[in-house]
Amino acid sequence: MITETAAIPNDLLLTDLYQLNMMQAYLDHDVTKPAVFEFFVRRLPKTRNFLLSAGLEQVVSFLQTAKPDPRTLQWLKDSGRFGSDFIDYLDNFVFRGDLHAIPEGTPVFANEPLIRVTAPLPVAQLLETRLINLLHPSVLVASKAARMKLAAPGKALVDFGFRRAHGAEAGLLAARSSYLAGFAATATVPAAPLWGIPISGTMAHSFIEAHTEEVQAFLNFARSRPDDVVLLIDTYDTERAARRVAAIAPQLRSEGIAIKGVRIDSGDLDEMSRKVRAILDEAGLSEVQVLVSGGLDEWKLRELVASGAPIHGFGIGTALTTSEDTPALDCAYKLQEYDGEAKRKLSSGKATYPGRKQVWRTYTSDGCMSGDTLSLEDDDLPGTPLIEKVMEEGRLLEPLPTLESIRARAAEQLERLPESLRALEQAPEYSVRVSSRLEREAEAAARRIAAQTGG
Repeated sequence: MITETAAIPNDLLLTDLYQLNMMQAYLDHDVTKPAVFEFFVRRLPKTRNFLLSAGLEQVVSFLQTAKPDPRTLQWLKDSGRFGSDFIDYLDNFVFRGDLHAIPEGTPVFANEPLIRVTAPLPVAQLLETRLINLLHPSVLVASKAARMKLAAPGKALVDFGFRRAHGAEAGLLAARSSYLAGFAATATVPAAPLWGIPISGTMAHSFIEAHTEEVQAFLNFARSRPDDVVLLIDTYDTERAARRVAAIAPQLRSEGIAIKGVRIDSGDLDEMSRKVRAILDEAGLSEVQVLVSGGLDEWKLRELVASGAPIHGFGIGTALTTSEDTPALDCAYKLQEYDGEAKRKLSSGKATYPGRKQVWRTYTSDGCMSGDTLSLEDDDLPGTPLIEKVMEEGRLLEPLPTLESIRARAAEQLERLPESLRALEQAPEYSVRVSSRLEREAEAAARRIAAQTGG
């Protein structure tokens, strides 16, 4: 495999200007003691009963390798915006902090920290933009993909959405996140060398249109790509094309080529899949799969599965990679402690809980998730703690799990969701209780802030 950093940028200066402005001021005034920041989602959208954690591998890779791009650093130096001490600080940057995280593939809820960064304040502050930039699309697409997987159990789902993703990196992260959540494959080529994700693809309508005869297009494609042959049959007349596939199947079989499937990309997918299935079965091609694509989301998946449409698998594009119904999460990376003192934000509608936190999850006797409690990390509460230490002083404590093991974890965790949360409809909120100790700490922090600021 090629290294991830060949595809995912690690430029430390891929950030917002205000991070650099603050960093210069921190250094100028020696505000450089250890700080604790946590990344979390403030509230779940109405269209999501849960979120699925994802993106930790990218965060670790960034923290391990991030350096300022020499060209950007030189531009900053030449711009005169920042002092030489600041430029030197960036040039010598090495992350030597701690990282805690909820493992990838875990269902998470509002206010639960997906990651916690502990490092000198200038460092922890600088990381904010890029860490959010990596985690947000990963969680967003993994959560969307999980809903799709729950809506179509037993079906093969393939990510077709790279071309509609919001940029190349977003498309790559979508391929990884959807596979993590249970998709069978992706059409995005670099996902194979990067992460070992199976890649899958057929042909475009342009290939058929470029030939004078549809049959000749099918034959040319099958002979050039004899493994896993899937033919696109709705360019002109879907039923007629299905009969043509049935007619050429014996000829191709005599050449040692088996037709794996046909794909329908338009029209009434339920009705057409039944007609195509009947044509193939009548020709003795029961092994040829019917695959469909075109404007699919979890609601359409559920409808097609519930109807009993004879569809083996689905190619899903725009709705997945853009998380079309919910394209953004109300997420944040906030200061929770500085120099050993708990910190919190008191803004209306955006108040935070201070301190280094842990999440304890409890389960019913049959293993179903029953509720979470959010408290300070040194509390001792019933349940399974979710947040684990991943890096210490910049060093990875143990190898990260493989993508296959994360995928298995996600499947197991999704099975443990309460049935109401597995549904597509909005469910009553999952119980995330804030402990009395954390409530007291939040109140104490508010009083301390009021005294310090004269409020």
